[in-house]
Amino acid sequence: MAEATIKRVCVIGAGTMGAGIAAQIANAGVPVLLLDIAPKDGDNRNAIAEGAVKKMLKTDPAPFMGKRPAKLVETGNIEDDLGKVAECDWVVEAIIERLDIKQNLYAKLEEVRKDGTAVSSNTSTIPLEQLTDGRSDSFKRDFLITHFFNPPRYMRLIELVAGPKTNPDTLEMVREFVDRKLGKTPVDAEDSPGFIANRIGTFWIQQAVNSAFDMGMTVEEVDEIGGKPMGVPKTGIFGLIDLIGIDLMPHLMKSLTSTLPKDDWYQKIARSEPLIEEMIESGYTGRKGKGGFYTMEKGEDGKRTKMAKDLKSGEYRAAARPGLVYGSAAKGDLGKLISMKGKVGEYAWSVLGPTLSYAASIVPEATATVVGVDDAMKLGYNWKTGPFEMIDNIGAAKLVERLEADDLPVPEILKMAGDRSFYRIEDGKRQYLGTDGEYHDIERAEGVLLLEDIKLSSKPIMANGSAALWDIGDGVVALEFTGKMNALDEQVMKLIQKAIPVVKKDYKAFVVYNEGSNFSAGANLGLAMFALNIAAWSEVEKSIKGGQDAYKALKYAPFPVVSAPAGMALGGGCEICLNSDAIQSHAETYIGLVECGVGIIPGWGGCGEFISRWKDNKRHPAGPMPAVSKAFETISTATVAKSAAEAKELGFLRSDDGITMNRDRLLYDAKQRALAMVDGYTAPEKLEYRLPGPSGKAALELAVDSFHKQGKATAHDVTVAGELAYVLTGGDTDITEIVTEAEMLKLERDAFMRLIRNPKTQARIEHMLETGKPLRN
Repeated sequence: MAEATIKRVCVIGAGTMGAGIAAQIANAGVPVLLLDIAPKDGDNRNAIAEGAVKKMLKTDPAPFMGKRPAKLVETGNIEDDLGKVAECDWVVEAIIERLDIKQNLYAKLEEVRKDGTAVSSNTSTIPLEQLTDGRSDSFKRDFLITHFFNPPRYMRLIELVAGPKTNPDTLEMVREFVDRKLGKTPVDAEDSPGFIANRIGTFWIQQAVNSAFDMGMTVEEVDEIGGKPMGVPKTGIFGLIDLIGIDLMPHLMKSLTSTLPKDDWYQKIARSEPLIEEMIESGYTGRKGKGGFYTMEKGEDGKRTKMAKDLKSGEYRAAARPGLVYGSAAKGDLGKLISMKGKVGEYAWSVLGPTLSYAASIVPEATATVVGVDDAMKLGYNWKTGPFEMIDNIGAAKLVERLEADDLPVPEILKMAGDRSFYRIEDGKRQYLGTDGEYHDIERAEGVLLLEDIKLSSKPIMANGSAALWDIGDGVVALEFTGKMNALDEQVMKLIQKAIPVVKKDYKAFVVYNEGSNFSAGANLGLAMFALNIAAWSEVEKSIKGGQDAYKALKYAPFPVVSAPAGMALGGGCEICLNSDAIQSHAETYIGLVECGVGIIPGWGGCGEFISRWKDNKRHPAGPMPAVSKAFETISTATVAKSAAEAKELGFLRSDDGITMNRDRLLYDAKQRALAMVDGYTAPEKLEYRLPGPSGKAALELAVDSFHKQGKATAHDVTVAGELAYVLTGGDTDITEIVTEAEMLKLERDAFMRLIRNPKTQARIEHMLETGKPLRN
């Protein structure tokens, strides 16, 4: 495929953005050359690039998915090492946003690069036509803009801009690579100022800030109205500015006002506020500075209080919770939100009206379709819905009516839509309204399979309140968790047991997958707490036994089972993965057995399965104690892998488990993995263990006791760790005896029940439910 032709990449510019791009390329397993200028002082001419790599290894959130990818980054400097570009298939320029400096670099690149090597700029402000001015036709054929979003590892959007002379094969080669290897969603943009996301996003933030000052709003009111109710990040407006850096605002304003036409709407609203200028000058630039519109202040009692900036006085005061938005308006009904009486509706409209009008005005100038606009804002700014999806929420005709009443611009595409929606479902396919006035199917790239598309034309094979089973084609089914946070409960276990005979009879393979933000946060603690409050111990034990039975039934079913996690896969979510034949994991999977954090131990087979993983790990010492020690260390500390790559290092994934970089390709890859296992499939043999017994338990407890004496473990940590050690070492059995899987499950179940009756465990569970944070008791 096209992406295979990019085998080595050079990134020029080791600033935050360039270094982050290099890290993501290395995360994909591709060697990358990172170059920057040679420093004027010192003997190490590669110091800047080397320093960038060292810094990234300490940065949180981490640009690298583990320590191994960092070894794929070769560092150098532009003066000595530019000739190495000849060995690369793609060069990414991510240097300072100055046209003269970029053009000077391109002149040097033209002398050393081989014909066919793609060259792209990460610029977000300079037109492509200006960048390539003076370059040869050969250079122009291989040149494009690849606008990544920061941080490159975590933001899925990449805007692709091709010039009139860009070779379509070069564009396709880069598109395939950033999609399949880097996990990005490429969106085609035109060579217009700010492209798509930053143009709309900058307008939105500017309009929101202007209205806040003009209407005398507080920062808390603005963030409540302009946050979750609008379907944008829960930080709201001022919280987002604090996150990205207040000092970035004037730079964005300057770049857009200098490149946009004088009659562009943004030119009319672009303005600075004295308070904001003063904050920047005094170092209050947001989270990276002394503080921002919000800050934390420590009182005399040592407690930290969230403070908010008063936009009138410029002083900080204790942050408030306004509680102004309620009902359906608080849950994303935008029509209700902009119609609410008083300042809520007025402020919401003052932001949404102009922003949606402006977003509609840049089609097709900035991108050809409404889908491009919506994808850009959802992937680049983390909006829950894109501008045209928001317009459908309000109603295009109603929006036009209100824009006209307020004498605001009505773009042609809104007039053309009339009373039609911009998206519709037709014959089981999602369609969008084009600029030609006709509806067109939304086409998926080859290798993209989404459950949301399958749902448009089919119904589940079976479903209940917590799970559903879907036919995803070719004889494969997908189990979807559907509860809040995809939490697992008795209903999920019942559906698994019910599904197995159906799949055995009519299908070939089974995939565990969903399209929530998180695969599963684990067992439903709310239901567990309810049972504890009424002392329904038999029901709790029944739930534990039911989970064990369901997971083991799935493990030993006569068909292959592949789990496809993405996001958090914790506790029971991790355990269903461990009980699968194989795992096809999204790169951004955060998996772990976290039960000890709430005072319990894994109860659905996780203990035995995790020992088995380490016992089978050929890179790990043989014998019962090393595997038990590793399992104990990981489970007792509730360690969570921060990527799928790290999950392999921690033993949650096997060395041959698959990793998918692009989230949209995960289901397809998992399905193909399952189908590849069908021919000749036999269920695994039942596990048996040789465990170290009481002597092994004593050794593990000795380590915990040491941590307790150092103040690194609480009294209840010691209790929980003791029960975990008892299970992992096989209870009272001797190393000469075989511990069967059934016996291991009973040890796990009994220890779980002893802990769940402990008041300190119950306090931990209650605290987690109330605060979302672990209790250290």
